[in-house]
Amino acid sequence: MGEGIKNNNERQDKLREIVKDLNEGTDVKNVKKQFDNLIRNISPEEIAAIEQSLIDEGVPVEHVQKLCDIHVQVFDDALKKQKKSKVLPGHPVYSYRQENKELRKRLRALRIASRKPGSDFLSVLSDVKKIELHYVRKENQLFPFLEGVDFTGPSKVMWGKHDEIREQFRLLEELQLQNDPAGTKRETAELIKKLKNMIFMEERILLPASLRKLPESAWVKIRKGESSIGYAWIEPANLWDTNIVGAAEGTASDSSDSDGEIELDTGALTPFQINLMLKNLPFDMTFVDENGKVAYYSEGRERIFPRSPGIIGRDVANCHPPKSVHVVEKVVESLKNGEKAEAEFWLKINDQFVYIRYFPLFDVLGKYRGIIEVSQEVSGIKELTGERRLLDW
Repeated sequence: MGEGIKNNNERQDKLREIVKDLNEGTDVKNVKKQFDNLIRNISPEEIAAIEQSLIDEGVPVEHVQKLCDIHVQVFDDALKKQKKSKVLPGHPVYSYRQENKELRKRLRALRIASRKPGSDFLSVLSDVKKIELHYVRKENQLFPFLEGVDFTGPSKVMWGKHDEIREQFRLLEELQLQNDPAGTKRETAELIKKLKNMIFMEERILLPASLRKLPESAWVKIRKGESSIGYAWIEPANLWDTNIVGAAEGTASDSSDSDGEIELDTGALTPFQINLMLKNLPFDMTFVDENGKVAYYSEGRERIFPRSPGIIGRDVANCHPPKSVHVVEKVVESLKNGEKAEAEFWLKINDQFVYIRYFPLFDVLGKYRGIIEVSQEVSGIKELTGERRLLDW
């Protein structure tokens, strides 16, 4: 602990001063030298607390994202001295670390490919791009549980950094199509830098803090939902808990014999029948209740957007990248107050054309009860012409 630092609160204040100085343009070397004693034994939680406090004070998440790479440089040496917590194969943290290990191997291959004219660069890049599964698991499984213990700042900041990496992948794909070797080499170096920084932030800040903040029961639930998203390059072992994998693959009961019927406006169905019907809809559906919490999503055969059990009960605003949260809130408010009867959007995702609609729900007394989001791949529908009647089938 640095001389004159009497308690953790004062230490936090000093650490936040570091970040603010950086924000105002102070040289990294000067700040690091000035506060060397202070940050020598810094913990991951303290860095996370800095980010959280800045966001709580109203500093835009995007602004904190810009500071993120810089203040990690400042705390680099102190964080490297932190010992990694040991976890057994099969634990979500173990899987994250294994994927990072595989990513490091592929980054070396990517750097080499970017320097060789005529090399199969896009193939190597596509392999590296599988790290997105790793990020999607964090966003949909780990982050919701961290939000449950009021550890939200680092999650928001890191999701923004994920999107920066995704944008870098898109840029490199465009440069390859434009046959720009110099641009490809330059932007590949930038991508590698961003990916390495993310590995550092995960393994030295996010994961150690998460292990301390989340109970074992939360990790069990995280592990159960991971199979809904998948893994990058690895298959997790089950030494941590041999019962988790089997439990994760469990589904709703396939027997309707013991289910009582639920009376609906027209007809009656058992819970089994309702679940079966919803699972086989030709589109994705998500229901957000009147409190803005995700209450349900349909588990169809082919998902358009990633979903996993970790989002149930999550604030819908936290299910989107920080840069789009204000738009989500605007859409919800417009539907909730009756300004709009629906909201619709459409976009291209690889070779898919996705049509997304939001519908507000009101009860018989006109009280707002939530929103349904419907997402559908409509490439085939767009191409329909003429007619095909039932007798033509």
